[in-house]
Amino acid sequence: MFAQLFAVMAPVLAGAGVGFFWVRFKQPYPTGFITKLVLNVGTPCLIIHSLTRTHVELGAFSRMALATVSVLVVMGIIGLILARITRMDWRVIVPPTLFPNTGNMGLPVAMYAFDDKGFPLAVAVFVVMSMSQFVVGCITSSSRPLRGIFTTPTIYAIVIAVLLMAFQIKLPAWLANSVELLAGFTIPMMLITLGVALASIRARSLNIGIGFGLARVVVAGGIALLIGWLLGLTSQALGILVVMMCMPVAVYNYLFAQKAGRSPEFVANLVLCSTLTSFIYLPLLLSFVISHGQ
Repeated sequence: MFAQLFAVMAPVLAGAGVGFFWVRFKQPYPTGFITKLVLNVGTPCLIIHSLTRTHVELGAFSRMALATVSVLVVMGIIGLILARITRMDWRVIVPPTLFPNTGNMGLPVAMYAFDDKGFPLAVAVFVVMSMSQFVVGCITSSSRPLRGIFTTPTIYAIVIAVLLMAFQIKLPAWLANSVELLAGFTIPMMLITLGVALASIRARSLNIGIGFGLARVVVAGGIALLIGWLLGLTSQALGILVVMMCMPVAVYNYLFAQKAGRSPEFVANLVLCSTLTSFIYLPLLLSFVISHGQ
């Protein structure tokens, strides 16, 4: 079991480590360019490739998407309650409560931990999360959120992928191969960019960050488990939902906070501490999920 878990976590550590030490050795890294390339080219191709390369029932995809939305709604309510209790601006505390790092950490873990039938379900979680995070991020940091929503290629990639699944349409070989090639660089660049981001942010209060990160994992994991059970998800789908929801706080929460000028150092603390602690609890969680769901 240890060898299997290490095989899952090693690529994540390796990819993030490349980005971390690249910056530590003072090498240039065009974060803006890479982020735009991944979001506008790599991610849409990854979504289409992942959801069309294997047969995924539209019903299973829909149930996973519904489960993700349900968890988001409950976590959003908890975030608003937390904002009221702590008297913090909801635009500061709600996004880190809502959005785990299902992209540049969740997808690589899912790719290595689950089989070809499971990975598209993880992509379904990522699709809902990315759309929701983009909407909330635009609302909290942009004056023209609707324009941003309708100009992102990810939205159109989701529509295309769902239509291809619904009507069981196969892409021509030349197009499928091209999409697969462009999708291939997405996860490695996500991991490297994650390492770059972690090397660039600073945390001042470790106790708050670690406490928030661990508390969020327990609450989000419990809610995902309950909602998945109520919706009748399969054991594998339930495990994927729980694992994806227990990812550390997404780096994009920090980027949006920095863009809006709303307590970026506090959000950076949550991102950094939750990510560091995830390397401890994720192997334990994966061990449980793999042993009960595979």
